[in-house]
Amino acid sequence: MIIPAWIDGAFGLPTSLVLTWLVFLGLCFGSFLNVVIHRLPRGMSLVRPRSACPACGAPVRARDNLPVIGWVLLRGRCRDCGVGISIRYPLVELLGAACVLTACLASAGPAAAALRSLLLLALVAVLFIDLDHKLILDVMTLPGIAVGLAVAPLIGTTRTDALIGAAAGYAVFESLRLGWRRWRGEDGLGGGDVKLAAWLGAWLGWQGVALTFLMGSFVGVLVGMILIARGRADGGTALPYGVFLAPAAMVTAIAGPDIWAWYITLGA
Repeated sequence: MIIPAWIDGAFGLPTSLVLTWLVFLGLCFGSFLNVVIHRLPRGMSLVRPRSACPACGAPVRARDNLPVIGWVLLRGRCRDCGVGISIRYPLVELLGAACVLTACLASAGPAAAALRSLLLLALVAVLFIDLDHKLILDVMTLPGIAVGLAVAPLIGTTRTDALIGAAAGYAVFESLRLGWRRWRGEDGLGGGDVKLAAWLGAWLGWQGVALTFLMGSFVGVLVGMILIARGRADGGTALPYGVFLAPAAMVTAIAGPDIWAWYITLGA
């Protein structure tokens, strides 16, 4: 594993300690993501009230709210009513840690690392909210577009590529949405998917959003075929596209240029 220079010995601390701190920070962000995923699509405050068991309403004690550790110590059950707590909670926390650590290792400086972390964490929220509610929220996509256009150069996307990416992402996905509606008389993509494409284009540029679309579509088709083969879906079953776009965008944000370089060598 190659450690970027800005991490190696940062603040005069051993590299192992810096990496441990980044993992802990990511776990804390992952814990907050669980709140975002549950509350944001319901229109609830992300701050109040304090976290509580969804079954009995008992407030979660501070010691039980420790990322991953709290779930393990409780053996996956509420301390008050004994109802099981989904394993998804610690998994999202671990995803948060993976996002922060990966973003930091893939970035040349702390500013780029912070922004990449923000993007990856936001995409985790998009993935699970779309999985649960088949919604991609404007409160995430619209600020995401604006922020992406402002900060794209800090993560290696030129301002021009960011503008083209946002415009192309929106235009292509909106064309697909309208074309499918005209052909089939129903929506194949939602407005949230279109805005998500513009958001990703603003951060990743036109090359990045194109790669994200290719990878997301491939995985989506593969999953659809598996579900049809198992009798759990048919040709008319709607799948939440954000569930496939979000992880594809996460891969692109970390390794997009390397993937493009590899792809180009295949045709050389």
